[in-house]
Amino acid sequence: MAKIAVIILTFNEEKNIADAIRSAAFADEVLLIDSGSTDETLAIARALGARVVQHPMKGFADQRNFALRETAADWVFYLDADERLTPAAGEAIRRLAETPERVAYEICRHNIVFGQPMHYGAHRPDWSLRLFPRDAVTWEGVVHERAVVSVPIRRMPGEILHYTYDTWSTYLTKFNRYTTLAAEKLFAGGRRASVTTLLLHPPFTFFKMYVLKLGFLDGFLGFAMSVMAALSVFMKYLKLAELSRQRGA
Repeated sequence: MAKIAVIILTFNEEKNIADAIRSAAFADEVLLIDSGSTDETLAIARALGARVVQHPMKGFADQRNFALRETAADWVFYLDADERLTPAAGEAIRRLAETPERVAYEICRHNIVFGQPMHYGAHRPDWSLRLFPRDAVTWEGVVHERAVVSVPIRRMPGEILHYTYDTWSTYLTKFNRYTTLAAEKLFAGGRRASVTTLLLHPPFTFFKMYVLKLGFLDGFLGFAMSVMAALSVFMKYLKLAELSRQRGA
C-alpha cells in the first residue's frame, strides 16, 4: 500500500494548526517543517500525532525541498496551516495514491476571506498543484515558489478550504512582507519601475479583478480586495523604485 505524507510548513500557527492536522487524518504521516515557532504550535502538533522537524527558513522552496528529504512516503501532499482538506479530498488523495499512474495533481482551493467565501475577483477559487509522487517534484523560487515536476499534471476531485485572513492587521502584515519580497525579486531580475508603471499597472489590476474577473459579484469585500490588489501592485513597484534609488541602479 502506498504511503502518503501531508507536509505543513509552520511558523507560529497555534490558531490554525490543529484544524489543519485533523483535516489530514487520512494520511499515513503528517509532517511539520517548522521555522522557529515560539508559540504553542509544536506542542499542539505533537499532541495530535504529527511529526515535527525544525529547520531555519531560507525560503519557501528550500523548506519544501527539505521536507521531501525528511519523509519516506511514496506520495506527498503540501497543505498550508491556514488550509483544510475536505473529506472528499482526503478520500480522493488516498484513492489516487493507490493507482499505478505517476501523475501530479492540482486541487481546487476555495478562498475564505474574513469569513466570506470568495467566488470571483482576486480571491476566486483557484487550482493549486499539491499532490506528487515524492521523487517527481522539486521546488524553486523565494516569494511564490513553484513546483518543477517530471510527470504529467491532472486535476483531482475535492477541494481545499483556505482561510486567508481574519483581521485587516494580519492582512497588512503579509501585504507589507510580500510586496517587499516581490520588489526584491523584480530588482534581482533586472526590472526597474517608472512613473508610467506606477500610473498604469495598478488601475489595470483593479479593472481586471473587479470587472473582468467579476469581483463586483462578491459585494463590498469583492470591491475592497480589488482595491488592495491594485495597491499591492503599486507598492511592489514603489518599493522597486526605492531599491533602485538606494542601490544606485
